[in-house]
This record gives sequence, structure tokens and C-alpha cells, in this order.
Amino acid sequence: MATAVAEAEERAATQYAARIGHVSKSFAGPAGPQLVLDDITLDVAPGEFVTLLGASGCGKSTLLNLVAGLDKPTAGTIETPGGRPALMFQEHALFPWLTAGKNIELALRLRGVPKAERRERAEELLELVRLTGAYGKRVHELSGGMRQRVAMARAIAQDSQLLLMDEPFAALDAITRDVLHDELTRIWRETNLSVLFVTHNVREAVRLAQRVVLLSSRPGRVAHQWTVDIPQPRRIEDSDVAELSVEITEQLRGEIRRHGQH
Repeated sequence: MATAVAEAEERAATQYAARIGHVSKSFAGPAGPQLVLDDITLDVAPGEFVTLLGASGCGKSTLLNLVAGLDKPTAGTIETPGGRPALMFQEHALFPWLTAGKNIELALRLRGVPKAERRERAEELLELVRLTGAYGKRVHELSGGMRQRVAMARAIAQDSQLLLMDEPFAALDAITRDVLHDELTRIWRETNLSVLFVTHNVREAVRLAQRVVLLSSRPGRVAHQWTVDIPQPRRIEDSDVAELSVEITEQLRGEIRRHGQH
């Protein structure tokens, strides 16, 4: 009986990679507490790719930081059964005095991977992000897109089931961003990671995700969700992507207008 209960609990735990339950977050302000997030409830399933979309200041990054464990909610609960999520920022945050390979090895060392195994694993991760041969390159020798690939490899090196991404391609040119969309989609499918991806770019959200979640303007609430049934691989210029993007953009504009009237 005990075994059956344990198996049932294990199955229940694997039904989601992240569970956000009635989460609110306030920050202190000159006029008192400022409500940034209000009663957010959202699950991310194992292997699911979810994009968080909304106007600037709606609390997208705040929510991601809460899921990452970098801050605590004012109310509600957040569960990540697979352990601490990996987090990738808009800036690559690589250590410039380390090579690409050593940046990845740092994450492996923090995870407790034995020294003798780190280089081989770092090389494998560089190969995964299509940077074979870049182990010994310093950060200043890498292009912006290459730096983000190394940052992605370092995040994957944390061996988390959940990858959190905070506008990681926003600073890149359109062509590099499009290439990295392809790479991220490929890596996600190969690794079966769960991904929660923050963006303010509607087409990027539709291009990547299985589900798009729109947050309202401050305070951030779940205003609308879309399941994206367009088969992968997708292109950002595909007619189906464009059509759904127009629908989502109209909803986003409505949220921005609503906020402006308050």
C-alpha cells in the first residue's frame, strides 16, 4: 500500500514542471505597497514551452524571478518539483576572464560534477549549441549570438528540468535572433526541457511556444492564454504565425489601453 501511495505521489509530482498558485507580489513604494502581480495561477507541464507576454512593467520578469527563487511572493505558492530552475537573462552574464568552456564548467562544478568529467561534458554542451571547437575561446572573441549560445549551454549544464529565459534574444539583430530561435527549438525538442520564456515580442512568442500567456498591465494578471497548434519548425514570417500574432497583438493593445484609462 505504501508503495502504491509513493508511486501516486511521484506521478502527481511529475504532472507539472512549475506550479504557480494564486501568487501576488507587492513592492514598497512612496505611497505604500505597490501591487505588481495579482493572483497569478499558472502551471507549466513537463516538456512544455510557455511564453509570457505583456506590456513593459506588467510583471513578467518579476514572475520569472519568483519562479527562479530569487525573490518570494507576497502571497501564494510556487512549486518546482524538479528542483531549482535554470535561469538565462537578456545579458549573457559570462565571466570574461574565463573561456567559453570554463564558463560552462563553473555550472558543472557547482552541481558537483567531478573535475575529471567536466571538460568532456562542457565539450558535449558546446556541441549541443553548435559551438564545437569554441571551448578555449574567450568571451571577447565571441559574437553576441555565440555568447548567448554559451549562456544557454551553461544554463543546460545546471541539469534542471525547467529553463527560465528572460528576453534572452532581445539585444540581438533580427537574423541572429531568428537563427537562435531555430537553435532553441531544436535544443528544447532534443532535451525535453520545460521552458518558461519571457518576451514583449508577440511574433517571437508565437514562433517559439506551445502556449502563449498574456499578462495584463500592472498589476499583472493572467488576461488570456492561447494554445499554439502550428507545427514546428515554424518561421517568424509564416502566415499562421502572423495571423495568430495579429489576434494576440489586439488583445495586448486592449490591455495597454485599459491600463491607460486608470
